[in-house]
Amino acid sequence: MDFLSEHQPELLPGRRQLPPVQGVIEAPHGTTIVAVTFPGGVVLAGDRRATMGNVIAQRDIEKVFPADEYSAVGIAGTAGLAVEMVKLFQLELEHFEKVEGAQLSLEGKANRLSTMIRSNLGMAMQGLAVVPLFAGFDVDREKGRIFSYDVTGGRSEEHNFAATGSGSIFARGAMKKLFRRDLTEEQATTLVVQALYDAADDDSATGGPDVARRIYPIITVITEDGFRRLTEEESSGLARAVLQGRLEEPDGPKAAVL
Repeated sequence: MDFLSEHQPELLPGRRQLPPVQGVIEAPHGTTIVAVTFPGGVVLAGDRRATMGNVIAQRDIEKVFPADEYSAVGIAGTAGLAVEMVKLFQLELEHFEKVEGAQLSLEGKANRLSTMIRSNLGMAMQGLAVVPLFAGFDVDREKGRIFSYDVTGGRSEEHNFAATGSGSIFARGAMKKLFRRDLTEEQATTLVVQALYDAADDDSATGGPDVARRIYPIITVITEDGFRRLTEEESSGLARAVLQGRLEEPDGPKAAVL
């Protein structure tokens, strides 16, 4: 970002010429991202739907990306700007590691992402907001942590679980209902699928598991061993198990029984 600021500042998201205000700008938007901690790490997941107004713009968009070995970003908001921001964030962290010979702390990574979001405030005021969810394993504290943001770059650490995007209110309700502090990794991954299912059940912009097209949520796990994305076989297995359970209980489990 410093290099671009010196040589081609117009390439930075916050320095672009703003379009004239003519109502809401139609652009693909990503929606629901969820995260939950468990002893030993954190799970970050997202659905696969992108919408543009009342139209489904893409059914299999990817919204969760590794930031580096021990952290990941889930994007909600204007998809194009969000993906570009994540790529620049990845490059920033890689550059810091090469120059300093050490990784930035998880707190430092969260602060850096906050600065990048703030630089996009002008576009956000035009309706092109980016509101990510950042999660990672803190090697110093030896636990998973979650950070949420607002459009101004304001950063908040979330405890236990978090969600962002249009379906977040429904996803948070599901996680609040099912969360326990002693979750296993398998239970935590099942919990986020349950939360995304509930979000899709009530929010039209959130996509549920699509068995016919073989499109399932992206689920990532970050522990002391680093970042890992569940394979399609693992994700489909979790999604199918949740779908099977919903045939018997359409509203999902009523207590912390996953």
